[in-house]
Amino acid sequence: MKKYLRVNNDRFVLFLTENRIQARVKELGRKVSKEYKGRVPIFIGILNGAFVFMADLIRNVSIDCEIDFLKLSSYGDAKISSGNVRMLKELNCQVEGRDIIIVEDIVDSGLSVDFMIRLVSQQKPRSYKVVTLLYKKDAAKIHVPIDYVGFVIPNYFVIGYGLDYSQKVRNLRAIYRIANERTDAGKR
Repeated sequence: MKKYLRVNNDRFVLFLTENRIQARVKELGRKVSKEYKGRVPIFIGILNGAFVFMADLIRNVSIDCEIDFLKLSSYGDAKISSGNVRMLKELNCQVEGRDIIIVEDIVDSGLSVDFMIRLVSQQKPRSYKVVTLLYKKDAAKIHVPIDYVGFVIPNYFVIGYGLDYSQKVRNLRAIYRIANERTDAGKR
């Protein structure tokens, strides 16, 4: 596993290893399974970023479940959220009366998750909870309830494990953060 890589002329440094991510996803899967024992929740992943995390998460739950996906966009090809959330793909499932688990790869501004929570709650679910792999608490413009958090991270631009940079590098097994020229100077 590379400690450093370059994407679109930006340098990135290894931030979360594949082993550390997988251990935490396994732990989140156990927590969700325990809480939803005897129920059949619908996991709703927010595309495109959450698909890798959601695939690993549902393989680590021991309960029956259903899945669906919603596609939202607030980034385009930028490094920071535009603040404008657009729905690009709607849900196929019936939410009313069901237990819903919203799956997000990263919560930073909180705008996408807030949009998703409002959308789901309008459809009268039995319950809903949010699980995210990464939470940038300090970057939040809107504080939304996050029920299961993989890692609380600083306000870094991160890539890999489903997180893209201009639609690239989602396939990396680890997560990398953009290098800070002051603290990472001289490292390759």
